[in-house]
Amino acid sequence: MEKIDLFTLISLIVAVIVVLKLRSVLGRRTGDEEARLERYRAERRQQGAAGSSTDNVVAMPRREREGAAAAVGAETAVADAEERIKGYPGIDAEVRSGLLDVVKADPAFDPETFLRGARQAYEMIVTAFAEGNRKILKDLLSRDVYDGFVRAITEREDRGEQVDQSFVGINKADIVESEVKSGFANITVRFVSQLISATRDKAGAILNGDPQRIKEVTDIWTFSRDVSSAKALANPNWRLIATQSPA
Repeated sequence: MEKIDLFTLISLIVAVIVVLKLRSVLGRRTGDEEARLERYRAERRQQGAAGSSTDNVVAMPRREREGAAAAVGAETAVADAEERIKGYPGIDAEVRSGLLDVVKADPAFDPETFLRGARQAYEMIVTAFAEGNRKILKDLLSRDVYDGFVRAITEREDRGEQVDQSFVGINKADIVESEVKSGFANITVRFVSQLISATRDKAGAILNGDPQRIKEVTDIWTFSRDVSSAKALANPNWRLIATQSPA
C-alpha cells in the first residue's frame, strides 16, 4: 500500500506539473494573438466595405429618384416664386418680365424682401455719404460708384465743408427696372425720401440747404447681385452700381 501510495503521489505531481506547463504556455501572449485579431478586424472591415459598395450599387436607382425629387422640388420653388411675381402689384409688364428672369436664376428671390433691404441700404448710404464714412460705403457700393462717392467726399473735406443731415424717412420705394445680364441680376428702384440737410463752410455759415426744413428727394438707384452659380447665390448681398436723377 505504501508503494501504491507513493506511485500515485508521484503521478499526481507529474500531472500537476504538466497542467501548469500547459497553462503557462496557453496563458502567455506571444504577439500572434494581436496579429490574428487585427487580420480578423481587417477582414471584417473589407467585408463591410464590400457590403457598403454593394448597397451603393443597389441604391443607385433610389438615389436617382431622390435627384429627380430634388429637381421637382426646384421646379416647384421656381413656379411658386413666379406666381409671387405675377401677383405682385404696381409694376408694368416689362418690369414683371425682368423679375421673372431674376426668379429663374434665384428661386428664393422675393420683391418685398428685396425692397426692405434696398430701403435699409439707401438710408445707410445716404447717411454714410453725409458723414464721410468710407468704410460703410465700401461694403455697399460697387467699385466705380464707391470711387465717385469718395471723390466727392474728399473734395468736400478739402474745402473744409461739413454736411448736417437728418434722415426723416422713405415715403416710397418702387421697382422700375429689372433684368438679368451676364449672370448678374440688376434691379432699379425709385426712392422718394425726406431729409433735413444743410452744407456749412469752415466758419459754419450755410452754403446750401436748410437745417430747419424737410426736403423731399427723389433718387433712382440700381442694385446688382451675382446670380450666375450656386456659390454666388450663397452671398445674399446686393451692391449699388449706378445712381441717376429723375428726368
